[in-house]
Amino acid sequence: MVKFISLFCAICAAISFSQSSFANDPYPLDYFALREVVMDARLSPDGKRLAILTIPSKEGDPIVEVYKTDNMSAKPFRLNADPMEVRNIYWATNDNIVMRLRQKVRDKIEGFNQGVFESKLASVDLKTKKFKEYDQIGASISHLLPEKPKKVIYSFIPGEFENNRLSEPFRPTAYYELDLKTGRKRLILRGKISLGQVEFDGKGNPWLGRGFDIAKGEYVWYYRRPGETDWKELHRLSENSYENFSVVGFDVGNPHLFFVVANNGNDKEGLWEFDSNSKKFTELIYRRNDVDVRGVRSHSNSWTSYDEVVAVSYATDKLHYEYFNAEEAAIYKQLEQLVPNAYRTSILSRTKDSQSLVIYNTGPRDPGSYYLLHKGKFSKVGSEQPLLEADKLADLKYIKFKARDGRDLAAYVTVPNGEPPFPAIVLPHGGPFVPELVVYDEWAQMLANNGYMVVQPQYRGSFNYGIDFHKASFINGSEAGYKMQDDKDDSALELVKRGWADKDRLAMYGWSYGGYAALVAASRTPQIYQCSIAGAAVADMTMQINYYRSQLRGVQKERQLKYRLGAVNPVDETAKVNIPLLMIHGSVDQRVPVDHAKKYRKAIADQGKPFKYVELDGADHFYDTLEYEHQKLLYESIVSFLKNDCGPAGL
Repeated sequence: MVKFISLFCAICAAISFSQSSFANDPYPLDYFALREVVMDARLSPDGKRLAILTIPSKEGDPIVEVYKTDNMSAKPFRLNADPMEVRNIYWATNDNIVMRLRQKVRDKIEGFNQGVFESKLASVDLKTKKFKEYDQIGASISHLLPEKPKKVIYSFIPGEFENNRLSEPFRPTAYYELDLKTGRKRLILRGKISLGQVEFDGKGNPWLGRGFDIAKGEYVWYYRRPGETDWKELHRLSENSYENFSVVGFDVGNPHLFFVVANNGNDKEGLWEFDSNSKKFTELIYRRNDVDVRGVRSHSNSWTSYDEVVAVSYATDKLHYEYFNAEEAAIYKQLEQLVPNAYRTSILSRTKDSQSLVIYNTGPRDPGSYYLLHKGKFSKVGSEQPLLEADKLADLKYIKFKARDGRDLAAYVTVPNGEPPFPAIVLPHGGPFVPELVVYDEWAQMLANNGYMVVQPQYRGSFNYGIDFHKASFINGSEAGYKMQDDKDDSALELVKRGWADKDRLAMYGWSYGGYAALVAASRTPQIYQCSIAGAAVADMTMQINYYRSQLRGVQKERQLKYRLGAVNPVDETAKVNIPLLMIHGSVDQRVPVDHAKKYRKAIADQGKPFKYVELDGADHFYDTLEYEHQKLLYESIVSFLKNDCGPAGL
């Protein structure tokens, strides 16, 4: 049952903690454990209202607050969705807000990748104050249909496909047009494997489709023109190819020309023009020699210019944009001059007349801040973590160095306030095959605030650095625990070489694959680290691959089998553990089930080796399932272990 509630201003006084009195004192760990005080902010299309998704207390659930933009100091309209919690908000009209809700519905996972949460959609009419839930479980918003008032397009994965997460990247999806007032739905398209996912243009027309040809083992892209009902084939790519082909938009002036992020025979991905008439690449728009193209930026006014691509992006030290649209480039340049500690600045919401904006910024010294530009006035709406001050957070450096075998590597380094050399933590990303871009990293900042330098190496296998760099982690046999591990060790040694870190005060902390790396670090010789912390760790590579081995094919099969089955397997290495070890795991982890922790704990206990274990009750694998108490326990366990159990004198 929805509750309409009156509370004190959540943004201004959500938390009762007092600020630390001394500039050099670390923050209480509670500060970092807080869930986001402000999670989102969106303007109504006419700019008269501002909706904010906020968490008013440290153990509370998200609520929606709606303010009048001409009088932000006035008492807002508030609601929550108890017993569900609001996760996302969207304006469908000037008076209707659509929300995605989430609720924990079971205490235990039902198997690999089958978690304890379920979601659905709801809406509220601000004129009538009526709240309405819609019955489709797992639905998410695909399009807001600005030309059809009170209607949206939603999508969900039908039951026969919803747990089939790894067999095909294009899982069949069903799309419906939903009438927010009546709750009636109209089927637009029910996906199948051969054409499983679609995208919509600014008017809500399906224009791009993707699927998989099982017989030929090929991914297939389709397109269709407005007013047409038949799909035409655009491009095919073998499932055995390591190249990428992703349609990211089209030229609004020449809609037969598509924008595509692809390798097209090259090691690095670039942005290409692709002619749908000839079905050929026609022009290379942008490519780099050091990193892949990351994607594109769309026009900031989604109400009037939904389909316009204005920039291409790539990630090195930060996310960079090369603009095609001079007006959009000028807007962002001006905003970056207005926003304090501007680093990664984006326009979250913009009115149809372009006179009002909601701006979001995040960076090493900004956990996430929201700003309103309305009628020429620029003001701060709120912060995700208002207790964390910019001058007490840490700077971020991007370094390049050579691995011991000569391969070029990069890493992000979070530098504590103070003078080196520092004790240092290697924090490898999970995946392991993901493109990591460090912006504001809560774990790194928490550790830096407590005096630790943190290095996040982009070890071989990571996406973003080309096909060869990725394949080097498995193509000639698994490098998990071998050269991939050397890359992490070499990042720590590079800090020592530069005089930034103390060689006798090094540790590793990781989550998921990063937790696997931390288990490997605990048993490697020669000893580099004084201790290791393994979160949600893959302890048994064979057990992990067996969860989904039967679903694999093509590149995914070669990659996963070679990487998993030839790897150093931590559960078989417990006799070699030679440093203090802390293990942390969520009790309802669906991606790396807690059975991994149970199996490893038995094996290491059988060896008589000391270790510590912390279980986060009710926590899944993913960050957004960690409540305040989970994060508080996580951070207290990590810092206490580093100070008291890491080596003879602590780290």
